[in-house]
Amino acid sequence: MKTEKKFETESQQLLDLMINSIYSEKEIFLRELLSNASDAIDKYRYLSLTESEKYPAKTHSIRIDVDKKARTIAITDNGIGMSLEDMEKNLGTIARSGSKEFMSKLEDAKEDMSIIGQFGVGFYSAFMVGDSVEVLSKPLGGEAHRFYSEGKSTYTVEDADFDGDSGTKVIVHLKPDTDDIKYSDYLETYRIEGLVKKYSDYIRYPIKMLVSVSKQDLDDEDKPIDGKYHDEIEDKTLNSMVPLWKKSVNDVKPEDLNEFYKSKFSDYEDPLFALNVHAEGLYTYESLLFIPSHVPYNFYSETYESGLSLYSRGIFIQDNYKDLIPNYLRFVKGLVDSDDFPLNVSREMLQKTPEMAKISKNIENKILAELKKTKKNDEEKYLKFFDMFGEHLKYGIYSSYGMKKDDLQDLLLFHHLNDDKLISLEDYVNGMDKKQKDIYFASGKTLAEIRALPQLEQKKKDGIDVLLLDKNIDEFCIMAMVNYKEKTFKDVSSEKEELSKEKKKELDQLTTDNKRILDNLKEGLNQKVDDVVFSAKLVDSPVCITTKDGLSMNAERVLNEEPGQHDDSIKSSKVLEINPEHALFKALQNVSSDEELRGYGSLLYDEAMLLQGYDIEDKAGFVSKLNELLIKAVNA
Repeated sequence: MKTEKKFETESQQLLDLMINSIYSEKEIFLRELLSNASDAIDKYRYLSLTESEKYPAKTHSIRIDVDKKARTIAITDNGIGMSLEDMEKNLGTIARSGSKEFMSKLEDAKEDMSIIGQFGVGFYSAFMVGDSVEVLSKPLGGEAHRFYSEGKSTYTVEDADFDGDSGTKVIVHLKPDTDDIKYSDYLETYRIEGLVKKYSDYIRYPIKMLVSVSKQDLDDEDKPIDGKYHDEIEDKTLNSMVPLWKKSVNDVKPEDLNEFYKSKFSDYEDPLFALNVHAEGLYTYESLLFIPSHVPYNFYSETYESGLSLYSRGIFIQDNYKDLIPNYLRFVKGLVDSDDFPLNVSREMLQKTPEMAKISKNIENKILAELKKTKKNDEEKYLKFFDMFGEHLKYGIYSSYGMKKDDLQDLLLFHHLNDDKLISLEDYVNGMDKKQKDIYFASGKTLAEIRALPQLEQKKKDGIDVLLLDKNIDEFCIMAMVNYKEKTFKDVSSEKEELSKEKKKELDQLTTDNKRILDNLKEGLNQKVDDVVFSAKLVDSPVCITTKDGLSMNAERVLNEEPGQHDDSIKSSKVLEINPEHALFKALQNVSSDEELRGYGSLLYDEAMLLQGYDIEDKAGFVSKLNELLIKAVNA
């Protein structure tokens, strides 16, 4: 008997919303129907364990059938099935699959009941591609019924026939093709196989479909005949069923992880790191995490997509989910699968919750722990990693305003003055003289330019090591850290320098005795510097430029190079320091003309800029003044 019924009022409104708004991709419909089929089998399988006399064990599978002439796709399972009452309640009322009610009765269940359907609206995704949908279903020992709807205000239910003792068959009647969408593509074998592989490869029951397979002809002796083939219909299982990450860690070989990585992420090389994580406790999840052995070709372009693939209960939900991993680890590839992920109604979006944040933090900790272990036990491998991605760890400290310092500081490496090898902060501190209070650093565009800085001369003479910061992020990372193991970071190009009482007294007296020279040099620089002073840093060089107030010349350069920044809009407070022992200063002491001294100020400033690897503004003026000095020297 056929009966026509109306959807509930709120269900009519929800139906239109779901068909047109909730799902981002129409192809999702196949995932949803296969997931519902899997849920139905899970329910039967559980009852066969708890009520074996009523629900005998059987072999379960899901079948996809395509009828190109009728333009239909059918998904059939041999799971729990639905009675007429179930059909009206679960299909006639949106967002009530019955799964939550089913689970509420099984609070003490231990047979992995968390996978049983929590997504009551998936069935209605079929209307995104179908202009009508029919459902044939039969519960064990009950009668079969047929549900039919065109996704509008009404649906019909009637008696029907169903092959098998229990189960459900969903038949989607595809919409006509349009100029924009070719719905008939979903009838192609390759398309269905691709969607199953993408979204449902790890459903635990075999998903089968009849496919045409090309096979080579054989002769009378069963030997292949070259160039002759024929097509055969084969019942093919489309999914692999057991995810690699669901297997025991002991059953997964390194080569298995490598092959999975190359296949999943289209790489031609094995990963540098491969982590197989099984976390159990308050929040349970499985994860495969990889660090590439080379920088991706598009890593620094807008086309690069960071984030991890998201699975829930073995079902693919989303690629490149960024909230599962911090941005400074954006080079990490991989996936995370958890029964605890709080998904929204369309199964496509993850809801942000405290639990989600804890899973994300746990993943971050696993990656950092592996890096720390490698740094300790395999220097060569860690150096290869750091050469490619070390700047991102420094960015992690800077971008968090130093909050991640404790997590990352012992993973950092820097070039340094006393050796060509990279050094950790721990090794630097361990190598410090007991009298040394600070960690010294110098920054610049290249290592060669930094090593040539005049400010390093006294440190070289005294045998004091200095970190050489040649990456743009380095100095900003150091600034965010402030200190390491109670040792403060100190820029050798800073004006401030701790001096002995004797040295300070000596410089103070020099300043008093040569006030006329210093004042005239400063006046001649026309506010390019805040002060002109005598230096305790220099040994061989005549002059250098230092800064104060925390912003170095290198930081000034980096900030002014930022996109959208006006040229030279950020200025550091500069100080011209003069070596009182240098012959050049001795010559300045013999200059009696204040005007002449003021002219030499800009010449000394430009010389210092060139010594420190920076360009000078007035090249013609510099050359002109230099020529004047040469002519004067020749004619003297």
